[in-house]
Amino acid sequence: MSLAVRYAIWGMVCVLAAAFIFVGSGFDFDYIIPNRLYRLAAIVIGGVCIAFSSITFQTITENKILTPAIMGYEAVYVLFQSLLILFFGMASQTLLGKNSNFLLSIAIMLLYSWMIHRWLLRSEQNNVYLLLLVGLVLTLLINTLTQLIQFTISPGEFSLLLGYSQASFNRAQPLQLLITATMVCGFCGVIWKALPTFDVLSLGRHQAMSLGVDYAAFIKRHFALIALLVAISTSLLGPTAFMGIFVANTAYALARVPKHRLTLSTGCAIAIAAFLFAQILVEHVFNYKTTVGILVNLMCGVYFLVLVVRPRRAS
Repeated sequence: MSLAVRYAIWGMVCVLAAAFIFVGSGFDFDYIIPNRLYRLAAIVIGGVCIAFSSITFQTITENKILTPAIMGYEAVYVLFQSLLILFFGMASQTLLGKNSNFLLSIAIMLLYSWMIHRWLLRSEQNNVYLLLLVGLVLTLLINTLTQLIQFTISPGEFSLLLGYSQASFNRAQPLQLLITATMVCGFCGVIWKALPTFDVLSLGRHQAMSLGVDYAAFIKRHFALIALLVAISTSLLGPTAFMGIFVANTAYALARVPKHRLTLSTGCAIAIAAFLFAQILVEHVFNYKTTVGILVNLMCGVYFLVLVVRPRRAS
């Protein structure tokens, strides 16, 4: 990956960020621009979480069409919000408050992650594929349970739940941004130090073990870090579905070399740029008649189909 391409990608991010902050703001530094800066911070934090979690998850699983969403983290988040609305109704928002809801959501997803990892990664075999299969089945079961709850709540409560089921940057509060920024910097710093090991792991499990990588301890530790990043991004923004597949594979295509130092930094830029572009379209083109979640899922879903179908046509 040339230096010019790298500068061009981050230059595009800066241009989109400036357009997001100032276009249509009337240079109102009292309300509009500070509010947009909060949303920009949420976009940056969410983009970094998605890039780091998706690319490292694909390296561990040795599969470039999977994301951590297959483990059911996002499904658990939506189920938790559904249960809150089922038991407390519209009052759940005032009863807990946004900050308490945010922290509880992270705690619930981490508890779920700890339980399945403790259950499936406790043996010496550390069967990652069994973990993925169980995660997929649990995702389907949790989604089914969530749908049953949705049929029992009122239309007003369902509209509230729908807001939590779509990615949005309007829910982030200053305290949440401060907490998540600190946590993300720490977790991503740990992953960044392990990038040489990820480069070795990209050669394959057996090759990595033959080169001295403690595979069992490594995947346990980094599955936990991935779960933390996904929990943060989901609690802060909401579910993002196929976003990780789009970000990771676009980063691979642009970086052109299997070095995680390049793919991760490029992935962060792509995720931030995609979120900014979608938010600008929502505000200035669609006039809030659609949501960022819909645009992102549509774009990334089409990309996923192209990614899956293209090798079959080539064969």
